[in-house]
Amino acid sequence: MDITAELSLYPLQDDYIPVIKCFIDGLAASKGLTVVTNAMSTQLSGDAGDVFAAVQATLEASYRDFGKQVLVCKFIPGLLPIHPT
Repeated sequence: MDITAELSLYPLQDDYIPVIKCFIDGLAASKGLTVVTNAMSTQLSGDAGDVFAAVQATLEASYRDFGKQVLVCKFIPGLLPIHPT
């Protein structure tokens, strides 16, 4: 099953931009997924198992490396058209 996800990461620290960039880079390194970012969120699409595995692995690494964060996610069945703006 394919899904599309929209993610917004909110690091609980003053210097938050490097944390967000590292999180996005981790998602983008995942094979077989389409990853698009904009000013408000990051969207990714692909096989559900691959999407969930990428989110889990990237979030665990981000927690380990940067501490407390909030991740807001929306998961929608199917491959929605996501394009860079």
